[in-house]
Amino acid sequence: MSESHHSGAGGDPAVGHPVYGPSDIRDLDYRRDLGDPGEFPFTRGIHRTGYTGKPWTMRMFAGFGSAAETNARFRYLLSEGQTGLSIAFDLPTLMGYDSDAPDAAGEFGRCGVAVSSLRDMEVLLQGIPLNGVTTSMTINAPAAPIWAMYIAAAEKRGIPRAKLAGTLQNDILKEFIAQKEYLYPPEPSMRLVVDTIEFGSRHMPLWNTISISGYHIREAGSTAAQELAFTLADGIAYVRYCLDRGLAVDEFAPRLSFFFNCHNDFFEEVAKFRAARRMWARIMRDQFGAREPRSWWMRFHTQTSGASLTAQQPEVNVIRTALQALAAVMGGTQSLHTNSLDEALALPSEHAALLALRTQQILAHETGVTDTVDPLAGSYFVESRTNDIEREANEYLHRIEDLGGAVRAIEAGYMQQEIADAAYRCQCEIETGARIIVGVNRHVANESVDVPVLKMDEAAYHRQIEDLRSLRRERDSRAAVGTLRALEQACRNGANVMPALIDAANAHATLGEMCETMRDVFGGYQETAYL
Repeated sequence: MSESHHSGAGGDPAVGHPVYGPSDIRDLDYRRDLGDPGEFPFTRGIHRTGYTGKPWTMRMFAGFGSAAETNARFRYLLSEGQTGLSIAFDLPTLMGYDSDAPDAAGEFGRCGVAVSSLRDMEVLLQGIPLNGVTTSMTINAPAAPIWAMYIAAAEKRGIPRAKLAGTLQNDILKEFIAQKEYLYPPEPSMRLVVDTIEFGSRHMPLWNTISISGYHIREAGSTAAQELAFTLADGIAYVRYCLDRGLAVDEFAPRLSFFFNCHNDFFEEVAKFRAARRMWARIMRDQFGAREPRSWWMRFHTQTSGASLTAQQPEVNVIRTALQALAAVMGGTQSLHTNSLDEALALPSEHAALLALRTQQILAHETGVTDTVDPLAGSYFVESRTNDIEREANEYLHRIEDLGGAVRAIEAGYMQQEIADAAYRCQCEIETGARIIVGVNRHVANESVDVPVLKMDEAAYHRQIEDLRSLRRERDSRAAVGTLRALEQACRNGANVMPALIDAANAHATLGEMCETMRDVFGGYQETAYL
């Protein structure tokens, strides 16, 4: 059948047509809209050889309890074939608190590793070849001080900062939109992001100084098109702020990176990734005038969807994760984290994390997906869905531009409200049965399943507190206070804060002390509630 057969005026792209054909991609121009792999607009991938030369980086997100416990998990995963580190920090660290802060009570190590000082960072990275492994750090509001500790820890081991490779998530706008782990108001928060981008561009050429993240936007309940649009809107804002600082676009754009979610609708996710590359390439070349081809590249990490996994029948999550991982690979991700079967219950156990890693290894070595570059290109359905998602995402981008850009749209609550509405619609569909979730509203099993989950070592918390108190007693307090005063002055006079933060880290100023010093200058932030 050469033509598509569907009802109405083109049907609903969110639902799809029973059959797709040439008429669904009649306006598609191969050179303009696809190009060969490695060619503008990079719809088919940023590298000519795809995975045929090198598979994606297998970067399992890991972190729990103390730095010593997480270091042991890192070593284990590396020994089992993981090819990159990805650090999860606990909630106090994410919020810029030391482990012994009153507001941190009860949260030590529960959603990641606790890092309060350079000493913690050194233990976390002990024995890890930092000049041979890339490290991704999921940290946002306190990204600058945590990065300063990482740099200081590496340099104490004789590894120059210019040789360090990795990624700092550092995407504060998505915190205001979705995850809500912010410290300072939007404008000073953006200043800190630009400080890190500027510092990395000039001193750390192998480091991605920001990972512009749609993952948390999707986890909060957005649609695929919203995830893409809001992520690109944030990326546009970061580029503009860097240009306003006086940076040349080709000076910093090649080290911008992205981070996406991969949900259950296989072909929608593949189309989203392909549309993302095409849209970003055109934005950087045509809107911002970037001339360096690497500035046009969208390089992205993908994580399978935690929100899609269920506490009911948790073994079934292995199947969901495998299909989501396959979609990410078919979409051309550069690195991938696969969630563990116990995601809805606790942090991953060692067994569950290994099974999730094995999922990627089977994809890479047993399925043949690395033998051909972009094998889904030219599919009537995939190309049509790619166009649909791009069209819908561009409509959102136009509305955000009308509001004055991402920062103004966030202050107006636009993206937050759109996500809340989408999440509500989805929940209504689940509750009415219009959206089927196996084990939740269809094919429900009555028997309970006993899944071993990771337990926190309570003794580790007491050791952390004692170590932190010992640090404060043993350090040169005058030197630590002096570096914090220098940090305050950098914040007040507009200087780049990274040199002052590295000095503070080396003087064993704590994370809480650094963040509080900056809060004294920038103030805190309280979000307006939107109903």
